[in-house]
Amino acid sequence: MRKSVYKFFVSIIYLFLYTPIFILIVNSFNASRSRASWGGFTFHWYEILFRNGNILRALENTIIIALVSSVIAAVLGTLACVGLVNSRKIFQNMMINLNNVPMMNPEIVIGISSMVFFVMAYRLTGFLKPGLLTLIISHSTFCAPYVFLSVLPKIKQVTPQISEAAQDLGCTPFQAFYKIILIQILPGIVTGIIMSLTMSIDDFTISYFTSGSVQTLPLAIYSMTRLSISPEINALSSIFFFTILILLIIINLINDDIEWI
Repeated sequence: MRKSVYKFFVSIIYLFLYTPIFILIVNSFNASRSRASWGGFTFHWYEILFRNGNILRALENTIIIALVSSVIAAVLGTLACVGLVNSRKIFQNMMINLNNVPMMNPEIVIGISSMVFFVMAYRLTGFLKPGLLTLIISHSTFCAPYVFLSVLPKIKQVTPQISEAAQDLGCTPFQAFYKIILIQILPGIVTGIIMSLTMSIDDFTISYFTSGSVQTLPLAIYSMTRLSISPEINALSSIFFFTILILLIIINLINDDIEWI
């Protein structure tokens, strides 16, 4: 009886969570501009969406920012794990707690503080004008902790003696890391990169404060909804939803493969 009650309440919660998304996806194929009536199945709004120059530029910016910031975050997070795993236990605990702070902080705090920093840096040095570069830096900064959390368990599973044995056999420390350790922690790095891609593509708050005149997809959606809700937004939001869903499925598949191995 208890299990049935739990399943019922869980089903109700998921129903409330996903019904609006399902309605949005259905309306993206609705030929009628009215969301209250069905005018037939069509791809018309998707065709209009992909002819919209502003949306395509925002999509290009989003992809560039997500890819570059994910790679930078992967490098920073991995190097942080490599340096931390050889440190003292008390220092490790302190760094892990510090790593959790940006993820627990509201994004608006990170967004406003980043904006203040970039504006101050631009006024003092003439560098870091809010735009594409500041977006990449801010996205790399808030994505790096997720890479850190993905890589740290993997690097703790690596036996230190393997790297030492490789160096005894003639490898340099870099070769031992590249040929042995990196291969073993690669699944964690890939998971961190995909998580970073998801967070970067989905981000609105931090991008809003650090974008300057550059638009990303979340910012484009926001600007499109300020005056009226066009059916194009349904199509764009549907694409957005399925992109994030596919990335999350890939993450789960990678984790399942790792557990199976």
